[in-house]
Amino acid sequence: MSQAPGLGAARFRLLESHFGGNLELAWNAPQRELRAAGLGGKVAKAVLEVREKVSPERELDRLAKSGVQALTWHDERYPGRLKETVDAPPVLYCRGDLCADDEASIAVVGTRRPTDYGRRITSELCAALATRGVTVVSGLALGIDTRAHQATLDAGGRTVAVLGNGLDSVYPSENRRLAERIVADGGALVSEFALGARPEASNFPRRNRIISGMALGTLITEAGETSGTRWTVFHALEQNREIFCVPGSVYSESSRLTNRLIKEGAKLVCDVRDILEEIGLDGEPKQMPLGLAQPPERKPQPVDPEEADLLRHVTTEPTHIDDLAQMNGCPIAEVSSLLTMLELKGLVQQVGTMHYQLV
Repeated sequence: MSQAPGLGAARFRLLESHFGGNLELAWNAPQRELRAAGLGGKVAKAVLEVREKVSPERELDRLAKSGVQALTWHDERYPGRLKETVDAPPVLYCRGDLCADDEASIAVVGTRRPTDYGRRITSELCAALATRGVTVVSGLALGIDTRAHQATLDAGGRTVAVLGNGLDSVYPSENRRLAERIVADGGALVSEFALGARPEASNFPRRNRIISGMALGTLITEAGETSGTRWTVFHALEQNREIFCVPGSVYSESSRLTNRLIKEGAKLVCDVRDILEEIGLDGEPKQMPLGLAQPPERKPQPVDPEEADLLRHVTTEPTHIDDLAQMNGCPIAEVSSLLTMLELKGLVQQVGTMHYQLV
């Protein structure tokens, strides 16, 4: 029934009230009974149309084959903090594990085009949150979201990614491996959208209310005024959640939103204690499982002359492979091969699409 357009949280509550909590009765009810429950004619008709197209048994079979659970807001595994929100999704799809520890979580969001400063501070803060047992919630988008998930996993912590499409696919496709790592390392992918739902633009503002709704507060590390991050801020304020912002240069377009929010009352964040003190969590690092507290130490890897020559052109700022090829005077294919070897040796990393920087 959650696949019927216009059937949101408020109308689900009307149905549950009218049918005594038994939505199987609602699923089989005639249109006049749905309207008597409080649904308008348009929404009641939408329910009937979904009923003609969707088989509950086949839907459950698809979920099982995809390794996805469908949690209603009556399920004990449904995130408690999200359930408290006015517009909580009646059904939340999940791949991986949600647990009670996720009640102590912080949402971390920001621009899809971060500067080196934004990437560094996101990594530092998320790693610090992870070592203190705080779950990091983000949206799996390129940029700040990606860095938040990666840094949390690298520090041995838990992270939850909220998607704006069905969990039988990953968007953006560049983060497919990251999504699999989140699930493999004990985290979760969640979405309110059924299997097969595509990542439509209109899905993401709604997706953001789940990101903020699951967390004690939302941290914005770097974002400009036109960033989609402002939707997450809007929802967090509606949900009476804390807003945390990392200040940036007054000359940086990427820090316009964070600097303005600080002026308007958001909590300024310079290190992780600024967050933990505000939400009343212990600021001391937790004992992490052996081997996870710190990334394994890398031994220096030898580089051959061709790799060394290319490495001279790689800096801490992301540079596109085309520019590296031009500076190095080598064909793209050769530069790509050299960059792959430098990645394997832990000397460079790819950030975004075909942009590289020093580790």
